[in-house]
Amino acid sequence: MTTQEDSWRRKKFLLAINCIILAIGNCGGPLITRLYFLKGGERIWLSSWLETVGWPIVLVPLSFSYFNRRREFRGKITTDNNNDNDNNNAKFILMTRRIFVASIGIGILTGFDNYLYAYGVAKLPVSTSALVIASQLAFTAGFAFLLVKQKFTSYSINSIFLLTLGAVVLALHANGDRPNGESRKEYILGFIMTLGAAALYGLILPLFELLYKKAKQGITYTLVMEIQAVYCIFSTVVCTIGMIINKDFQAMSREAKLFELGEARYYIVIIWSAILWQCFFLGAIGVIYFSSSLVSGILITVLLPITEILGVVFYGEKFTPEKGVSLVLSIWGFISYLYGDIKANKKKKENQSKEQEMIEKINCTP
Repeated sequence: MTTQEDSWRRKKFLLAINCIILAIGNCGGPLITRLYFLKGGERIWLSSWLETVGWPIVLVPLSFSYFNRRREFRGKITTDNNNDNDNNNAKFILMTRRIFVASIGIGILTGFDNYLYAYGVAKLPVSTSALVIASQLAFTAGFAFLLVKQKFTSYSINSIFLLTLGAVVLALHANGDRPNGESRKEYILGFIMTLGAAALYGLILPLFELLYKKAKQGITYTLVMEIQAVYCIFSTVVCTIGMIINKDFQAMSREAKLFELGEARYYIVIIWSAILWQCFFLGAIGVIYFSSSLVSGILITVLLPITEILGVVFYGEKFTPEKGVSLVLSIWGFISYLYGDIKANKKKKENQSKEQEMIEKINCTP
């Protein structure tokens, strides 16, 4: 029983860490991407590319994990006196060909999703793009039901309803946030592209959960990081092709010289953009691994009003009454889901305790 409790606590701790990483990326990524466009950046494929080009960051924890596995295997060799190198050497890569191919497919979808999202951020204020992305939760819930048979409780349904309602309330006032000098056509197209990004990412999150369930091998956090690296590589490949066609690489040096914050800060913005977006993707799939795609979608949605507030603080965007109502609904929805999750876990532990007591009684019966 103690082992089960320790495992549960460890899982919750790692889930909390991934939630923090996701929060940093989810709030910081849109803000720094918007900063790029506000201060003179115009390259949408470049902005898309930056969302996953930071994948080499994942190689650092993967390296630590690999050397740790090697150390454990060497200790096992000493204990067991086993000279079979094939059995005792830690694998450099854990993923199978099946998972590798699936990760490529998700990576390609992510590349196009990055472009849709970057286009929306280029045309919409952070607060407006955030509210459109909030509709992602409804798509995630629908696809999670279809792909992984996600079970809904009254609390999760209430949470989805409140968070979606918050997005609808904001959408009613969205046109009032149209940036100066931007045509209505560009604004509407940005709105549509952002909605498309929300729908596509609403599909991608349950696809990760489906991948974990159909993997036919033990899923560890190291394997999750390998999946992160592979799908980000192929997402970057898609965006790199777009950059080459659009001649974004050649334009970067010219764009840096005209950047309002200065050439040096242009590259600082680009580097931090890659880092923050990598936090978002790593945190998202980590939350899926330790919980579910629906929880990841709910957390992303509940963080959006915070992003809106940060947009108001840093970029002087209007904080309308509708945004205040949306913030309250989002917090209410998150608390509803959190309460339901705590209640479900408590009930699960009680059932496990009863089962354990019954097993002990049966074993003690002569």
